[in-house]
Amino acid sequence: MPMFENLSDRLQDVFGQLGRKGTLTEADVDTALREVRIALLEADVNLKVTKDFIKRVRERAIGAEVQKSLRPAQQVIKIVNEELVATLGEAGRLNLSGPSPRVIMLVGLQGSGKTTTAAKLALHLRRDNRKPWLVAADTYRPAAIDQLVTLAKQIDMPYYAETVQSSPPDICARGVEAAKNAGATVVILDTAGRLQIDDHLMAELEAIKARTNPAEILLVADAMTGQEAVRIAEGFNQRVGLTGLVLTKVDGDARGGAAISMREVTGVPIKFLATGEKLDGFEVFYPDRLASRILGMGDMLSLIEQAEQLYDEEEALRLQKKMMKNEFNLEDFLGQLQKIRRMGSFSKILEMIPGVGNLRKQLNINDQDAQQRMKRVEAIILSMTPQERRNPKMLNASRKKRIAAGSGTTVQDINQLLSQFRDMQKMMKEIGGAGGRPPRMPGLR
Repeated sequence: MPMFENLSDRLQDVFGQLGRKGTLTEADVDTALREVRIALLEADVNLKVTKDFIKRVRERAIGAEVQKSLRPAQQVIKIVNEELVATLGEAGRLNLSGPSPRVIMLVGLQGSGKTTTAAKLALHLRRDNRKPWLVAADTYRPAAIDQLVTLAKQIDMPYYAETVQSSPPDICARGVEAAKNAGATVVILDTAGRLQIDDHLMAELEAIKARTNPAEILLVADAMTGQEAVRIAEGFNQRVGLTGLVLTKVDGDARGGAAISMREVTGVPIKFLATGEKLDGFEVFYPDRLASRILGMGDMLSLIEQAEQLYDEEEALRLQKKMMKNEFNLEDFLGQLQKIRRMGSFSKILEMIPGVGNLRKQLNINDQDAQQRMKRVEAIILSMTPQERRNPKMLNASRKKRIAAGSGTTVQDINQLLSQFRDMQKMMKEIGGAGGRPPRMPGLR
């Protein structure tokens, strides 16, 4: 995750040096923790949170659990991981039990991404077999109501909206009633952005809360805000009583300290992380998974969950059979390529695989270049006829020229793709011939 990239690099360097030592002295632990402290502060982690974190780790790291360990360096990393998880708090869960519809109220500063987050949350809840309903209650920002209506239509989501002349508390109350009559189970209120020090607008939020009795009041906070996000969270929490946080723009170049600090300072749990403008860029917050990614240990569970959203079991079995029979063609390949693109950036996928996070830097994998290459491959395959995709052997020189002209590429690009595809087919054939066992890789015994 880009916002934790610098922190992750620094911590992995520290623990890499620690891991080269057979035994650890108290001085070794202090030296390592001094570097960890600097890394946390540079990542914009709150000073008090950093001090408390280092103190807890040191007490455990110089204690019996490390001294008795056969691999003391690994034990220290384990302690850091456990304390990082404890600092980040519990996994994100919404309180949706009780009479329907349950109301979720989104609050925050203007520009934090509340309206897009409302649509993302609605989509997430629908995938969880809920019946969400959106209410456009931002009457202050120009075109805010239009934006929510557009997003709702884009994902075929029911919504309630009035004119900007109506008061937000009235809109929310009537919106909840309309949702109830329509059989919705969850109502998401998209309120206007405001400063936590604006007494008039904060009083408006208190009025909305009083009239709709929300089960959840989620602060949508821009991760790029840094330490200010902690003060914003404290201000909103004092006035309306937050139940959770949603961190947006976590794929940006924020230093990530706010995420580590907010839960500890405010006592309010982080429930979701949001990335980009695409409506599927939304994930439940799991502190253990995030800690693993920060420390370079990967996050296979999140990767699997993302893949499961794109694949159903029948399709997976169909593809498996085609691979085993060596019948996997360019049409199948195109479908898989499009699914991979929907999973997000290559760097995000790589950092979720244990032990592979650093490979991206070593190979100098650039997300933009990788996306361009995938688009070029997609253009080539889309320029083929269905028959050519299913049987690439029929691609002669004239057909390749036609495809190159149609895709804006060269015949050399097409030959390279076909060569790589044939290599992949050979590997699949070996797997099928070995009864499903992976083929022996060159150089390995």
